[in-house]
Order: sequence, then C-alpha cells, then structure tokens
Amino acid sequence: MQSYARTDEANPKPVTQELSGEPKVSAFSISSIRAKRELQESTKGFVKEEVHLPTEAFTETEMLLQWSKYAQRLSDKGHKIMESLLLISDPKLEGTTITHELPNEGSKIDFETEKIEILGYLRGKLHNHNINIEVIVNEKVENKFAFTPIDKYNRLKEINPNLELLKKTFDLDI
Repeated sequence: MQSYARTDEANPKPVTQELSGEPKVSAFSISSIRAKRELQESTKGFVKEEVHLPTEAFTETEMLLQWSKYAQRLSDKGHKIMESLLLISDPKLEGTTITHELPNEGSKIDFETEKIEILGYLRGKLHNHNINIEVIVNEKVENKFAFTPIDKYNRLKEINPNLELLKKTFDLDI
C-alpha cells in the first residue's frame, strides 16, 4: 500500500491517507482487535483443500543413487564439506525413513542446515513425500594401531582368519 501526504489549509501538519481507501488501524487499538475477530470469523467458513502428494514405493538402491547424485551436485557447486558429509557413510533405509550416521555433533549441525534441500530433492526424484531423514551421531572412532609384530599379526588375523591356518601349515613364526 502506498500513502501520500498532503497539508490541510486549516491544519499545517501533513495528513496521511491510504490509497486503498481503508483507514489505518493501530495494532494496539480496539479497532484492531475488532478487525482481527472479523478476520477470524470470515476465515472459519474456508475449508482447506486436501492435497494428495505422491507416495510411490522405492528401493534402497534407488535412494542411494539419488543420494549420490545430490552429493555430486553439491560437489559441482563447490560445496565440498556437504558432499563429504553425505558420502561419509551409506545411509540406511527403513520404510520411508533414511538413517544417516555422522561422526560428531559438529557435522550433524552442518548436515541439518542442508537437510531441507536434500529432503526436497529426494522427495521429488523418488516421488514420495513421506521421506524423512534421521541423523545419528556415532562418536565411536576405532583406530587400532599395530606397533609390534604381534599386534600387526593379530590385526591381520582379525581381517582374515585364514592367516592362522597359513601360519600353522608352513610352521611360521611371528
């Protein structure tokens, strides 16, 4: 709404009028309370139209493909941190809930800033508007360092148990 100022010949102060023809109402006046009540009563008659959004089924493979495409899109835009947060681990699908595991709270906060855009992209590409993303923080960082030959052997034996068979077959020492 635009307003204009004019001066009255009898009163030299400028008078402000709305171009729409309706007078201005103060937010703290009885008139404003009356206007709010009238607005509420007039909107009671309106019925919200139900919108049926698509809810097509999708597989975890399709979700992972779109997840990777979104990460690539972020990389092309130069958002390398968000790309690495998306690719840090493969998300798991449980129904329509995508569970994504991140290593710490800081990365969770960064991920939450982009979460709405990711949801919009996935909902559009997978044609399912019931998709939700749940972020889990897993701070268990297991870095096992092997310093001695015995530690190295035990670590390799955890990875491949057949190493013990090889050691016994050829009568090897550590």
